[in-house]
Amino acid sequence: MAPKPPENGMEGDDEREEESEEENSEEEEEDEPRLKYQRMGGSVPTLLQSDAASCVAIAERMIALGTHSGSVHILDFLGNQVKEFIAHTAAVNDLCFDIEGEYIASCSDDGSVVISSLFTDERMKFEYHRPMKTIALDPDYVRKSSRRFVTGGLAGHLYFNVKKWIGYRDQVLHSGEGPIHSVKWRASLIAWANDAGVKVYDAANDQRVTFIERPRGSPRPELLLPHLVWQDDTVLVIGWGTSVKIVSIRSNQNKGANGTYKNIQMSSMNQVDIVASFQTTYFISGIAPFGDSLVVLAYIPVEEDGEKDFSSTIPSRQGNAQRPEVRVVTWNNDELATDALPIHGFEHYKAKDYSLAHAPFSGSSYAGGQWAAGDEPLYYIVSPKDVVIAKPRDTEDHIAWLLQHGYHEKALAAVEAGQGRSELLDEVGTRYLDHLIVERKYAEAASLCPKLLRGSASAWERWIFHFAHLRQLPVLVPYIPTENPRLRDTAYEVALVALATNTSFHKDLLSIVKTWPPVIYSALPVISAIEPQLNTSSATDDLKEALAELYVIDGQYEKAFSLYADLMKPDIFDFIDNHDLHDAIREKVAQLMMIDCKRAVPLFIQHRDLISPSDVVSQLRAAKNKCDYRYFLHLYLHSLFEANPHAGRDFHDMQVELYADYDPKMLLPFLRSSQHYTLEKAHEICVKRDLLREQVFILGRMGNAKQALAVIINKLGDIEEAIEFVSMQHDDELWEELIKQCLNKPEMVGVLLEHTVGNLDPLYIVNMVPNGLEIPRLRDRLVKIITDYRTETSLRHGCNDILKADCVNLLIKYYKEARRAICLSNEEDEFRTKRDNKNRSSQLAERSMSIRTMEVKSKVRGGTRCCMCFDPFSIHDVSIYVFFCCHAYHETCLMDSIDSIISKKKPAAPTHTQDDLTYYQYDNSDEEDEDGDGNDDARVRCILCTTAAG
Repeated sequence: MAPKPPENGMEGDDEREEESEEENSEEEEEDEPRLKYQRMGGSVPTLLQSDAASCVAIAERMIALGTHSGSVHILDFLGNQVKEFIAHTAAVNDLCFDIEGEYIASCSDDGSVVISSLFTDERMKFEYHRPMKTIALDPDYVRKSSRRFVTGGLAGHLYFNVKKWIGYRDQVLHSGEGPIHSVKWRASLIAWANDAGVKVYDAANDQRVTFIERPRGSPRPELLLPHLVWQDDTVLVIGWGTSVKIVSIRSNQNKGANGTYKNIQMSSMNQVDIVASFQTTYFISGIAPFGDSLVVLAYIPVEEDGEKDFSSTIPSRQGNAQRPEVRVVTWNNDELATDALPIHGFEHYKAKDYSLAHAPFSGSSYAGGQWAAGDEPLYYIVSPKDVVIAKPRDTEDHIAWLLQHGYHEKALAAVEAGQGRSELLDEVGTRYLDHLIVERKYAEAASLCPKLLRGSASAWERWIFHFAHLRQLPVLVPYIPTENPRLRDTAYEVALVALATNTSFHKDLLSIVKTWPPVIYSALPVISAIEPQLNTSSATDDLKEALAELYVIDGQYEKAFSLYADLMKPDIFDFIDNHDLHDAIREKVAQLMMIDCKRAVPLFIQHRDLISPSDVVSQLRAAKNKCDYRYFLHLYLHSLFEANPHAGRDFHDMQVELYADYDPKMLLPFLRSSQHYTLEKAHEICVKRDLLREQVFILGRMGNAKQALAVIINKLGDIEEAIEFVSMQHDDELWEELIKQCLNKPEMVGVLLEHTVGNLDPLYIVNMVPNGLEIPRLRDRLVKIITDYRTETSLRHGCNDILKADCVNLLIKYYKEARRAICLSNEEDEFRTKRDNKNRSSQLAERSMSIRTMEVKSKVRGGTRCCMCFDPFSIHDVSIYVFFCCHAYHETCLMDSIDSIISKKKPAAPTHTQDDLTYYQYDNSDEEDEDGDGNDDARVRCILCTTAAG
């Protein structure tokens, strides 16, 4: 059995140098980031060279950037400035777009709120004379004539501004609990934060919804602002200091969605639950939703005296701050990813110097950790001198990260799942294959080639020759395509030769040769590579069969037949017939017999002109060590004898022995049919094998009938066979010998008496029986002898009587037939037609009449002349009557003679007409005419014969 190739490819001769062993210690597995980052370009770097960013707001189509100088810059998503508003004289603290992105509102430390249209010259400014820290427009600001907005600041009042018919009017929704630090408006719900905590107001129902207390131990709001963000219309995310709370606001129900939720005081219209709450180890400088998780802009506090100082009111010391981090966490505070941001000048910034804003997005497009194409959220991290954009990593980023960290299999799976551009498959595939080759995982690399190389013929050929260079091509061969794409002939030939030269892959070679279309390669180069191996130890049966298949492809059928015969292929007989290789069977007799003797024997018999019986016998004898050659000889010679008893006469002596060994029942028929065997040898064989009936036959042929009779009586004990044998010899002396040998055997004497009727006189046997010999059932047997004799005599007399009666009847019939005449005339066809209408069954008789007519006509004496007037006949003019006595008459001559004869006997007889004569025409009627009948004189008789008879 061929050795099984190793799983990772062929052993041995990789021509590359051995690589050093891998290091024992492995690096810790690195988590893949969730976000990717880039600095905003365009006009932003130029703007921030002379100014500092303070806040940012995101709309669907643009970005608004507020600065410390009081300007509001409208930017596209690439950072290019589209518009600029010189809205304030002090730092811009907050910005807000309406939901349609047509208006931008800003508030500033100069105490003013400015709302500007982005597409018209409309601009409104509201003075509050105290620094305003936050503002929120009604989401439907552009659609409603009320033009509502809320704003608040250090004065501690939350103003709700509504446009009425007499102008804009402020309503104080809340006051008395310190400055308003943040406000967010979603649908009809307004959430704001002051020193006491977070409150929610329902503008549609004009009532307060809930209050969430400020986290204990959090820094003062003026040092670390609270951050509010609506995840959707019912979920509010609060990030304050080191605390995160997620609040769910729903229509009033009897029970919250989670029994562990903490119920908050609520209005009669809504139910509020804190669905998640956790503490962090860092300060929160910004927070935003990330699908079903959160993105947190983390500010790492400075460690003092070995502990993190969370109680300090100063978040950091100037000059030693750490990089801000973007962390992706779940609602249970499980960190999914952490990225440190290389913000310019981060060492000098405090927690409140950073802000985080995100582009509006629909959470419904998020499923399975991925966003739908085009719905990915964007996150903007703003510092005084830098704006960094963060967005979820897409599939290509994921694949690139997997490749960079050596996760080629995962990268390939991602590409196959259709998560990236189709062009990525080539890059990923090439890098994956290179990686597997470096790792010496040749079999795995080969199995992946169909997926990675797909329909690229050039790529396939390149990797085929690369595997061949590494001496690992056999592991790739089963995966090589034969169409779509079809490669050059050389590639296939190189692959087949690689299989042929490695004994471990000869079975694969055979399979490939059988399955590959022959048109894609030339068989000659492969044949040339295999033929030198036939006489070596590496010539396996699979290799020989593969070579035979290649011979067939190349049209060398005789060479293929020789290999198939050596390999004992069962379908070789069909191969012989299909390719007419009967000349080639001459040298493969033994192999063909061993494959299927039932098909081989008829083949040899049919083509014995090509391969003589002596050749078949000699080859079978030469194969005596490989098979039961004598049995094959028996089958062949038996079939040869049946086809032609004389074709194998030289081997009939051998055939006697073969029949005796393999088919004794056929020996006696063979001995009776053949004349070409030696009787003495045949008798000796039969004696050795105790074949008694065969001995009897041979002794009979040798003329030793008495010895044969002795064998029948003494060894077979079959008196009936002895009687039959003696009867066939026709020798009276043998009968006497039979009687003598049976006289001492009473039972045989009785049987002999029973079977001698017709052969011997039973009285002769009875007289020879010794007196006093008791013969069983003698009386019955004598009665049977007498009965049989009487029966035989009666049968003989009966048969003689029947024979005589048959002879008389046939003579009478012949006589009557001979007395009748046949009329030959032009009216004969008309007459036959009338007869057919009367009796269809007489067609056969009329055909017989025509035949007989021709016979009679040929026998007419007198040179076809009338026996009365001696004129020649002409059947075209007159009617003619012909008799079986070979006399012929004209109708008129015959009628005149008949009339004259009748007139002499019966003068008053009427004249005969043509219709009367039809009675005398030939028919097959067997009715007898009695002599003396009145109609007898009316029949047509031959005048000459009748006169002579009279």
